[in-house]
Amino acid sequence: MGFRLLYTFRVPTISTFRGIKIQMYYREHPPAHFHAERGAEEAEVGIDPILILEGELKRPTRALVFEWAAIHQGELRANWELARAGLPLLDIAPLD
Repeated sequence: MGFRLLYTFRVPTISTFRGIKIQMYYREHPPAHFHAERGAEEAEVGIDPILILEGELKRPTRALVFEWAAIHQGELRANWELARAGLPLLDIAPLD
C-alpha cells in the first residue's frame, strides 16, 4: 500500500480543544470544510466563508469553533489542499 493511499483511509483529528474535536476527511467534496464534534453535536463547517454547512452546534460550541477557525483559516485552507492531494495533514493549535 503506497504512502498516499494509506493516508486517504484515515480520518485525522487536526485539533482538539475544550471538548471539541476538529477533523478533516480525505476524499471530501467541495466546498472546503472541516468537521467539528462535541458530544452529540456535529457539524460540517465551511472554511471560507466560515459557516455551518450541515449539522448543528449549540451556540457556545459554534462560537468557539468559529473563533478557532477564524484564527487558523490559512492553516485550514492548507490542510484542505493536503487532504485533496492525499498527503498527511498538519496539526493546528487549539484555542487558548
